[in-house]
Amino acid sequence: MTAARTASLARLAPVTDADVVSLTAADAGRLRDLATGLARDWAATLAAAGGDRRFDDPAFLDAIAVAAPAMPSVLTTRLLRFRRDASTSGILLVRGLPVDDPLPHTPPQGAHQGPWRELFVTSAVQLAVMSMLGDVISYADEKRGRLIQDVCPVAGAEQRQENSGSSLLELHTEDGFHPHRPDFLSLYCLRADPAGQAFTIFTSARRVLPALPERHREALRRPCFRVRLSSSFAAGDAPRYSLPMPVLSGPDEDPDWCLDLHGMQALDRAGEQALDALVELTLSDLCGADLHPGDLLIIDNRLAAHGRTAYRPAHDGTDRWLRRCYSIVDLRRSRCARFRDSRVHKPL
Repeated sequence: MTAARTASLARLAPVTDADVVSLTAADAGRLRDLATGLARDWAATLAAAGGDRRFDDPAFLDAIAVAAPAMPSVLTTRLLRFRRDASTSGILLVRGLPVDDPLPHTPPQGAHQGPWRELFVTSAVQLAVMSMLGDVISYADEKRGRLIQDVCPVAGAEQRQENSGSSLLELHTEDGFHPHRPDFLSLYCLRADPAGQAFTIFTSARRVLPALPERHREALRRPCFRVRLSSSFAAGDAPRYSLPMPVLSGPDEDPDWCLDLHGMQALDRAGEQALDALVELTLSDLCGADLHPGDLLIIDNRLAAHGRTAYRPAHDGTDRWLRRCYSIVDLRRSRCARFRDSRVHKPL
């Protein structure tokens, strides 16, 4: 880790109160009841489906979307506002959500293999939340296409720049190399890091771009950058890259971005200088969240880049355990890239 990154991580800004929704115990009870009702109504369908594609059922996902507005209004109101405009930070932190009890051990191989009922409360709540922001999606290349994926450390994968690692996970746009990357992602905390070392870190285009010189902003708008595919999307040892793309897109006064401090490369000198300047700014303006059970961190993937500080897992069933889910605003745009009647994108 460079000295600049070390210094940046040492002075993480906390999540502001304006970006937090705190639910009451009564709110959590309503959400648990909602999940219980869905479990009762869909038990036969979910049990018959089984496997990694259990939730990838059009009728079940329709039922989730229909039920979602019945969540507490303090939550649904903020979700609708966040979908329209994600604020300066690009994140929303929901606290006080229910967690399944009893909770299984953190899965050692990075994927929960137990019965679907073990985690249905958190699964139903997460799907409902993400359905308020768009249509839930996933990728066949990643976690076998599961609509909800487990994020936890895997022994032997410590240094990987992926969710299974435990070394510093560099700031990145989620699946920035993918032509149909998610618009929103969420991280639902089931179990916190016992040592309190693992912070989810983030910053946003709205926070850092005002300080970037115009010449660099112009360079970042040119399709002169590429992003290396993560190992789950790239079979074999040879690296694969996205097609050339810009870092910034959209209106000059409020652009979207695609950024990856580990996997992005500039294809010319002007782009390299601009990317270096942008990286320096992002490292000077980082926020961090120490997620606890019942916390759900929602990230606008068009505006915010996120990562994670390093930590030391014990691999004893008590390690940090998050669950991740994606959604996209325009599902039709990826219709030819997904399997028929499915939310799962075909392999790249």
